[in-house]
Amino acid sequence: MRDDRVAERIQDALSERFGETIHVDPTLAGLDELARIAGHCVHRKFLSRPVDDAQLRLLCACALSAPSKSDLQQGDILILREPAKRKAIAERLPDMPWVGEAPVFLVFLANGRRLPFIARLRGKPFPNDHLDAFFNATVDAAIVMTTFIRAAEAVGLGTCPISVIRDHAQEVSRLLDLPPRVIPVAGLCVGWPAEAARISPRLGLEITVHEDRFDDGDLGGRIDAYDRRRAARRPYAGPRDPARWGRAAFYGWSEDKARQYAEPQRTDFGAFVRAKNFRLD
Repeated sequence: MRDDRVAERIQDALSERFGETIHVDPTLAGLDELARIAGHCVHRKFLSRPVDDAQLRLLCACALSAPSKSDLQQGDILILREPAKRKAIAERLPDMPWVGEAPVFLVFLANGRRLPFIARLRGKPFPNDHLDAFFNATVDAAIVMTTFIRAAEAVGLGTCPISVIRDHAQEVSRLLDLPPRVIPVAGLCVGWPAEAARISPRLGLEITVHEDRFDDGDLGGRIDAYDRRRAARRPYAGPRDPARWGRAAFYGWSEDKARQYAEPQRTDFGAFVRAKNFRLD
């Protein structure tokens, strides 16, 4: 069965995202899901309408149905309901008022705690306490969050990931009573969108999709092309930290990201993770 309208919607979204025409077979199964993925947008303004508790539990169950490394199941979800704790986190992120305004705020956790417990419970050694244990848990948490976003969008909800909670990892950990070997990976605002959002252009597939071998040839030229394509659709409102860096004749994505990461960020995060009893060697 053909669905030319959905196929066209996917093609339009991907064209806006990547700047190229990607063929979409209108007879392909699953076009509605592909349309949601291709048209994904971040939402930062929400209606006051609450998210039903039963619906939220359903979405959590769907998210935790995601793939898990070796079936270790190390991604957890913390639903933050207590107003004082929500307020405390929101106050640490004054540039992100949606953290306090969203009907639901979740924190996705890397849980490296259960596996050593199971080893002790079953009287087995645990010789794999090294960097890979931390990596596995954080990847599991990221996959769970991504799956939650897909599930939320399927029912019409909007979301906004908040990775900046890691700027305050110690305080967030204390507020949420996170025990050793449990790390906050990211927050997520969830609610019913108050307005339509716009697709964010991404780097061209010629930069991020590789065949048979890694290839970043002409990376500077390709990034410049992306900068200009993106600026034509979604220009920045203004430059980052003009007092330090001045005003560039052309201000694009690469200039913005270079300025962003010219400042030290989360330099204490490794110490925080180690203090949580993860080994990073």
